Amino acid sequence: MRTVEHSVAVEQPALTRQITTRRQSLAFRWRKSLRRHWQLYLLIIPPLLYFVVFKYVPMSNIVIAFKNYSVVKGIWDSPWIGLKNFELFFRNPIFWTLIKNTLLLSGYAILAGFPLPLLLALMLNEVRHRWFRKTVQLVTYAPYFISTVVIVSMLILLTAPRLGLVTKAFGFFGVDAPDLLGDPNYFRHIYVWSDVWQTAGYAAVIYLAALSAVDPALYESARVDGASRLRRIWHVDLPSIMPTAMIILILSVGSIMAVGFEKAFLMQNPLNLSESEIIATYVYKTGLLNADFGIATAVGLFNSLINLALLLVVNAVARRLSGSGLW
Repeated sequence: MRTVEHSVAVEQPALTRQITTRRQSLAFRWRKSLRRHWQLYLLIIPPLLYFVVFKYVPMSNIVIAFKNYSVVKGIWDSPWIGLKNFELFFRNPIFWTLIKNTLLLSGYAILAGFPLPLLLALMLNEVRHRWFRKTVQLVTYAPYFISTVVIVSMLILLTAPRLGLVTKAFGFFGVDAPDLLGDPNYFRHIYVWSDVWQTAGYAAVIYLAALSAVDPALYESARVDGASRLRRIWHVDLPSIMPTAMIILILSVGSIMAVGFEKAFLMQNPLNLSESEIIATYVYKTGLLNADFGIATAVGLFNSLINLALLLVVNAVARRLSGSGLW
């Protein structure tokens, strides 16, 4: 018994010394890295401060979702009401309309916006005339720099019922033009395809960067084996950029409930409200216009939790099926 106690007493100081030595080694390596790369650490400080001040500190204010918030009493002195704000939102007759409109609009945007940039990048990668490739890249990439406000203004001018270019084109053929922005049935199509036109060139650049990293030896081997151009695209290009495509798809699906507020709100009018009212616009109207901050925060928190759940599920499915994921 004494022998066992003696061995344990001997092992404990040795274990303590080992832990202390390891900590000292880590501290020494950290100080050495700091002295060698202090410029890089200095560059990291501003973005870290940005995320802490503007992202993580405001997270504490989500308690408003569980309180009967009063501007006079402040966030922390307002009375707790538990899940009442969530219950009011779930019982709201517009709840399922908001969910449906948000899912349909965002899902439509993903289905239309995910494959087209990939296809554009594959076609540009096969173009051998440098001037033509650069011209197409410029034409497709330039709309990305146009602000959303300008894009919506262009859409309004093009689809104006009396003087719009689309109306004039229909009138040229003797056909009455539909009220594209006034008819709810056209809202999603205009929103999605204008968004594809604006962002396809930018998204294609990401795939082109991935294609530039493909080993030329793979193309040479495919040519030696007699593979046609389509076969090389299918068996070399697509597998090479699939990890990048899967990450972009995961991020897109993970933000499916966070479809852009600005464009939907600017395109919204009383005639298309049945299709254009989404969660983001509802939060804006409830929180800022009606000053009901508790319900607005509850809706925003609910939206974020759904996005997080979708992100985790899609990432797990992608890793199981393709071996690629965010983590």
